[in-house]
Amino acid sequence: MGMVVALALLGGCSVLSGDPPRIYDLTAPKSLPTVRASTAAQILVPEPSAIKAVDSERIMVREAGNAISYLGDAQWSDRLPRLVQLRLVEALENSGRVKAVGRPGQGLLIDYQLVTDIRAFELSVAGGRRVVVDLAVKLMNDRTGKVIATENFRAEATAAGDTPEPVVRALDQAFGTAVGELAAWAFKRI
Repeated sequence: MGMVVALALLGGCSVLSGDPPRIYDLTAPKSLPTVRASTAAQILVPEPSAIKAVDSERIMVREAGNAISYLGDAQWSDRLPRLVQLRLVEALENSGRVKAVGRPGQGLLIDYQLVTDIRAFELSVAGGRRVVVDLAVKLMNDRTGKVIATENFRAEATAAGDTPEPVVRALDQAFGTAVGELAAWAFKRI
């Protein structure tokens, strides 16, 4: 009996001794399009919603027939919705155009909320190596609860390969494009 337990433990060690996945991050755009002068608004960015397949640290791959898998030996530095939230806050702060940007629980007196749904954040291998970032956003007046505007921001890019580095580089590029368009849209309305 002791030998069976020892063999089982040794077998588990081979799984644990494999190389850990490479960890990747997204970058927040350092500058955003100039739309208008600064505002005294304070913006809350709640964590985006996403389906379970996207709400993960794994990098999603959409295959032919809508099958979903994940990029091997690679993962995000955090769950994707949290990572998107943090980089969106950082991008809006980098703009220098709003009084404050924060997350829930930071005690800000909020004027507006950017409520986001991650509809796609993936490598699509059906017909090429296209990455897709699709963010559906509602700009909401926090004091009245009224939705001021809604918009969908979709950006695509082609990955130079199907290994993690070019895929993440393309996803980061598409994310930067979508965030730039999102920020310009929001700044026009606050």
